[in-house]
Amino acid sequence: MKITLKDGSVMEFEQEMSVLDVAKSISEGLARVATSAKVDGDIVDLRTVLDKDCELEILTFDSEDGNGAFNHTAAHIMAQAVKRLYPETKLAIGPSIANGFYYDLDRETAFTAEDLEKIEKEMKKIVKEALPLERFTKSREEAIAFFKEKEEPYKVELIKDLPEGAEISFYKQGEFTDLCAGPHLMSTKTVKAFKLTSLAGAYWRGDEKNKMLTRIYGVAYPKKAQLDEYLHMMEEAKKRDHRKLGKELGLFMMCEEGPGFPFFLPKGMVLKNTLLDYWRELHKRCGYQEVSTPIILSRHLWETSGHWDHYKENMYTTVIDDEDFAIKPMNCPGGMLVYKAEPRSYKDLPLRVGELGLVHRHEKSGQLHGLMRVRCFTQDDAHIFMMPEQIRDEIKGVAALIDEVYSLFGFKYHVELSTRPDNSMGSDEDWELATEGLRGALDDLGLDYVVNEGDGAFYGPKIDFHLTDSIGRTWQCGTIQLDMQLPQRFELEYTGADGEKHRPIMIHRVAFGSIERFIGILIEHFAGAFPTWLAPVQVKVLPISDKYMDYAQKVQDTLYNAGIRSEIDSRAEKIGYKIREAQMQKIPYMLVVGAKEEEAGVVSVRSRFAGDEGQKDLTAFMDALKEEIDTKTIREVEKED
Repeated sequence: MKITLKDGSVMEFEQEMSVLDVAKSISEGLARVATSAKVDGDIVDLRTVLDKDCELEILTFDSEDGNGAFNHTAAHIMAQAVKRLYPETKLAIGPSIANGFYYDLDRETAFTAEDLEKIEKEMKKIVKEALPLERFTKSREEAIAFFKEKEEPYKVELIKDLPEGAEISFYKQGEFTDLCAGPHLMSTKTVKAFKLTSLAGAYWRGDEKNKMLTRIYGVAYPKKAQLDEYLHMMEEAKKRDHRKLGKELGLFMMCEEGPGFPFFLPKGMVLKNTLLDYWRELHKRCGYQEVSTPIILSRHLWETSGHWDHYKENMYTTVIDDEDFAIKPMNCPGGMLVYKAEPRSYKDLPLRVGELGLVHRHEKSGQLHGLMRVRCFTQDDAHIFMMPEQIRDEIKGVAALIDEVYSLFGFKYHVELSTRPDNSMGSDEDWELATEGLRGALDDLGLDYVVNEGDGAFYGPKIDFHLTDSIGRTWQCGTIQLDMQLPQRFELEYTGADGEKHRPIMIHRVAFGSIERFIGILIEHFAGAFPTWLAPVQVKVLPISDKYMDYAQKVQDTLYNAGIRSEIDSRAEKIGYKIREAQMQKIPYMLVVGAKEEEAGVVSVRSRFAGDEGQKDLTAFMDALKEEIDTKTIREVEKED
């Protein structure tokens, strides 16, 4: 039996071997940290027996797939603890998720925070018991009978929904048995550190017509230090929560009258418009033309684009003059009509068209989350129409633009290439040309990337940019999607150098993605302390008392005329209180003015970055400030020696 490892090396065995035994033959250290494996691309248990030639990758907690097996086992440990403490509880589902695990439970008495503490204690006992996990299968009839006897109606329903002849597998640990496809760890003892993090409501199978269950979330790690690091990050995330800071800083609000539809307040509009001004400045420099397309367009347009068949459930519709219309969830079909508005020549290409378009998408109420998940948002779309030989250069140009945006804010990022999904439109040849165009551009740029098989858009493959914020969370924002389908469906043409008609190829791309979501990310990334160029209020003028209001107003007028965003705190409060208030509002600069400052014609400068910076000539202060704003410098907080 020949086993090909991830690095290309080949191991030979004369008899069948479990994955765990193969791992041990490579290294005892690897076997200790292994959680699961990939065999010919399928994720399996370490207990899986190999009996023929195959490709094998041993997975650990540090990989996404290996992490899944670890957290899935933690979910079973939690469910076992719940059944020990509250045996009347009915079990629904308990999968691993991106950051941990959860289990949906049905109990007449609501779970409380105190219950979570008890469950954690029982989980620690189960881990200490080092219970081996054993996999076995049953026939459909046996499986249904098994869970009917245990009075687990949700498990019975799940089994009945499985196709006839499907293998129905179970995992047992001690007295606890659960319906599960796996994979799982070999023993409960591996789950060294865990924390139950929250309680939430969840409809059975995500359907609001079904019963509301209790969902208990948790996280689990092989080492306590990893758990401590995660919990510290979560505490930091709470402090940075954009919903909390958005309210405190007067940036935006959400209302019951419009769930998922954000209201931007005056300071939030300054922030948003400053971002949009930067977007326009950057895109003008990179050769884009800005357009605006209608928010409502006829149904037949969306049928032509394919959105009606592939995206209808997420679209808002209306009827005008007895004809169906849809509020746009995407800007691209309108972009097709802009291209068709006049004849195009090869000399016009590449044609780069940008749009800051307001789009609406129906999201379920349970998925809404501040600015991160909304029902209407401004998308910084652009569509580039080009000839086949221009593909690589245009993709490289977009990648450079996205890099410039993210670098400006101090974001690091990684890149993923997503390939053809099952519900795709178009021919194999089109998809191969488009995918290789993206892959070739990434190779030319020397960018490291991972491939997400089958995760592309229905009309083309894509490159996604996942940025990392200041506390280590990742966000997918920028994307480049290569599309040969919409130009065909809308019959786009250009006249080539040969005088014949040709079909252009198109790129869909965003840099910010959703402007609203990007603002939410920025709020949390900077904890509301925006770089000076982006801050809604850049300078706060603080008169020591009413006697110096005239001088404070003179300073304020000078700042305003220089294009600096400033305010006066004219309240009859002590100066210390005014300074603390400005600090709470995360104002970059405070100018304190009193008798000494008025007499000398200067200002006393306090900053968010260095504290007391002493007295300065106003003109000199403004020159330095304008330089900081114009260059979009991110000034760091100075640390004390």
